[in-house]
Amino acid sequence: MAVNKALLLIPVENQVRELDPKLLLACVAARRGYSSVVGSRREMEFHIDSFPPSIYLSKSMTVRSLLFFRAARKLGHEIVAWDEEALVHLPPEIYYSRRLDPRAIRYVSRLFAWGKDNAELWEHYPHLPADLPIHITGNPRSDMLRSDICGFYQQEVDNLQKRYGDFILVNTNFNHVNAFGPDLNLFKPAKLPTGKPRFGRAARGMTREYAEGLRDHKQAVFEDFQRLIPMLDLAFPDFNIVVRPHPTESHEIYRTIAASCKRVEVTNDGNVVPWLMAARALVHNGCTTGVEAYLMGVPALSYRATIDERYDLGFYRLPNLLSHQCFSFEQLRDTLEKALAGQLEVAGDDDRQAIIAHYLAARHGPLGCERMLDVIEEMLAAGLDSNSSNTLVRRTVSAGLQVARNLKYHLPGSHNRPEFQQHRYPGISMAELQQRISRFQELLGDDRQLTVETISPVLFLISP
Repeated sequence: MAVNKALLLIPVENQVRELDPKLLLACVAARRGYSSVVGSRREMEFHIDSFPPSIYLSKSMTVRSLLFFRAARKLGHEIVAWDEEALVHLPPEIYYSRRLDPRAIRYVSRLFAWGKDNAELWEHYPHLPADLPIHITGNPRSDMLRSDICGFYQQEVDNLQKRYGDFILVNTNFNHVNAFGPDLNLFKPAKLPTGKPRFGRAARGMTREYAEGLRDHKQAVFEDFQRLIPMLDLAFPDFNIVVRPHPTESHEIYRTIAASCKRVEVTNDGNVVPWLMAARALVHNGCTTGVEAYLMGVPALSYRATIDERYDLGFYRLPNLLSHQCFSFEQLRDTLEKALAGQLEVAGDDDRQAIIAHYLAARHGPLGCERMLDVIEEMLAAGLDSNSSNTLVRRTVSAGLQVARNLKYHLPGSHNRPEFQQHRYPGISMAELQQRISRFQELLGDDRQLTVETISPVLFLISP
C-alpha cells in the first residue's frame, strides 16, 4: 500500500547541539520522499498554524509543551516524541515530575527511546497511556558519533587542529549554578536579605531537599573546575586548553580565568563532536560529552575532587562510569599524561560495554534516523487519527497562538527573551546550510540534490 508522505516538522532548540543531527534526519527522510521543515523550535511552535497537517517530532513532553500540543492536535498535526534529556537523566521520581507531564503525553502518538534504559524509564511512568507505543530506535545525536557518519566533521576537525594544535578539551556543565541568566539556575536570589532563595527554572520538578543538595554539589564542583583550569595550564605547557561551557551556561567566569592564563581559550562554537575528534583528551564531570567521547574512542577523564554519590552515580552515573575517574588533581595529571602520550585508551572493559549497550541502541546497523522513519512509515500506513480541523477551528487556534506569542515575549524570565534565543539559536546562512546538507548526502551515498527553501530566517524546508 502506498504511504502518504506527510510533511515532517523537526524543531531545534539548542543549535550547536541539535541542528546537525536533525539535518541528518531530514536528509535520511528525503531519501524516502519526505519533505521536512527544520529550524528554531520557538518559531516553529509559534507559527504552527501556518503548516498543513504534519508530523511534529517533539524533543520533550514537559508541562511547557502542553498548550502547544493541544493547539497542534487541533490543527491536525500528529505528534511523535523523544526526550533529549533521557540518556543522562535524573532519578525516576524526579525525572517524571520534571520531564513528563501526564496531560501532555496523552497527545503523543509514538515514543522514540535512546535505548533500553530509556524505554524502561518510560514504562514505569505511572501516567503512561496504556496504548502509547515505545520504540527503541536510538537517536540522531548518537548517529553523529558513528564511524560511518562522524566523517561529516572532518573539515572542522582539520581546522580546529590547525588553529589550536594539540589541545585538552575541558567541557563544563554548570548551567544549574552558572546559567546564562539567574532565573535559569536551580535557585534565584531571595527578594529579601533574610529570605530563602527561590526556585529557578532548573529546579522544576525537584524537591527542595534534592535541589539544594544538587546546588551545593554543583557549586563545589564548579569551584573545583575554576581552580583546575589554571592548574592544567601550568601542568601541561605543551598543550592548549579549550574550555567549552554548556550551551545554556554563562561564559563570563571562564573568560576571566582565561585572561590570567597563557594557553586557555573559551568557546562554544559548533557541535561538540568535531571538538572531541580534534582533542587529545577530554576532562569533565558528569557531562554527556563523557558518553560521546567513549563512543568515539576519545580518552575521557571525570574529575571528581568533590564527591556526592547521590548525584555522581545517580544523575551523572553514565558519563562518570564510562570515563577514567580521577579523585584528585595529582591523579588527574598522571592519568592525563598517559592519555596525551598515547598510553591510555577509552575505559572499555566488558562492564562498560554492557552499560552502554543497555543505554544506547543503533550503534551498529541501521541508523537511529532510519529506525525512526520506519516507525513513522508504519504509522502512516496504518492511517492517522482523523483530526483535521475546519477553518473556524484553525482561525480560533491561530488567534490564541497570537495572544500567547505576545504574552511570552514579555513574561519575566521567559525563554523567549531575544537575547536568550540568540544565545541558544544564533542562526545559520542558507549557504552554510546547503553545504552541510551536501556533506550528509555524500556520506549517505545519495547523489540527488535536495531542494532547500527559506521559510523564515530561522526555518528551512528541505525537500527531495
